[in-house]
Amino acid sequence: MDAPSSRIQSLGVAGIDWDRLDKTKFYALGAGIFTGLTTALYPVSVVKTRLQVASKDTAERTAYSVIRGILRTDGISGLYRGFGTVITGVIPARTIFLTTLETTKVAAFKVVEPFKLSDTTEAAIANGIAGMVASLSSQAAFVPVDVVSQKLMVQGYSGHAKYSGGLDVARKIIKADGIRGLYRGFGLSVMTYSPSSAVWWASYGSSQTLVWRLMGHGTDLEQHPPSQWKIVLVQATGGIIAGATASSITTPLDTIKTRLQVMGHEKRHSVRQVVKNLIADDGWTGLYKGLGPRFFSMSAWGTSMILAYEYLKRLSIKDELM
Repeated sequence: MDAPSSRIQSLGVAGIDWDRLDKTKFYALGAGIFTGLTTALYPVSVVKTRLQVASKDTAERTAYSVIRGILRTDGISGLYRGFGTVITGVIPARTIFLTTLETTKVAAFKVVEPFKLSDTTEAAIANGIAGMVASLSSQAAFVPVDVVSQKLMVQGYSGHAKYSGGLDVARKIIKADGIRGLYRGFGLSVMTYSPSSAVWWASYGSSQTLVWRLMGHGTDLEQHPPSQWKIVLVQATGGIIAGATASSITTPLDTIKTRLQVMGHEKRHSVRQVVKNLIADDGWTGLYKGLGPRFFSMSAWGTSMILAYEYLKRLSIKDELM
């Protein structure tokens, strides 16, 4: 039996508690793992963002045409515009998110336990609360990174301004709008990412429990632990279901938020005006611009992230518990 499997069997596959983790190892390994995932999936975010801000006169209005246009004008590096800014800011944001997620999840399970709910419902509620609180706590670090990186992603595209880098974007934003300019769309970010995170984690927690039951496992996972590959399969399935659910529900808010954040200060619009323009240009389907890439991004990122996250937790178990 390999080491990961023995750890799972000794600790059970229902989850590894926060107090069982070596935090130094968890954060150090996590920074490397999630940087790798961000590098692999970043181009999808660039394509999604460009689709969401495309005007009705823009020729590149499909994911394929956007990719082709980027490669033609900028090469592979064009798919990584704003990447340096994201990597710099995502590590503290991710650290805040994961710490809050795990500590809140423990507290949430204790709160719902007295209600004697089904395992599926209990997992959905506890994971959903943890996901929402974690997202709320990380927005202060994440939104400025989001604003700057998205301006870099769309620079020169569909009439958007060009910049010399992330610092140039930040300097011009602060000059025009002050520090609050870095938090443009903050309310919508909270309204987008917090429900999205809540839906994602609730869907992941409940779908995992449901899939285990469909596969014939009840509450005996610790007494009769399944194989390593079966665990990975269930976790991946939960990630795909969670990504599909969250992207379908929250894409309209994400599209509006993105448009607000990439606008120049000289053509600032309200949420109402952004919605009105989207519907005027493309009908109600305009609110779902970039749904395909966003669905792929959330599913691919979510599945990759959760598998890496669960593996990270197994690697970070304190030595005395192995």
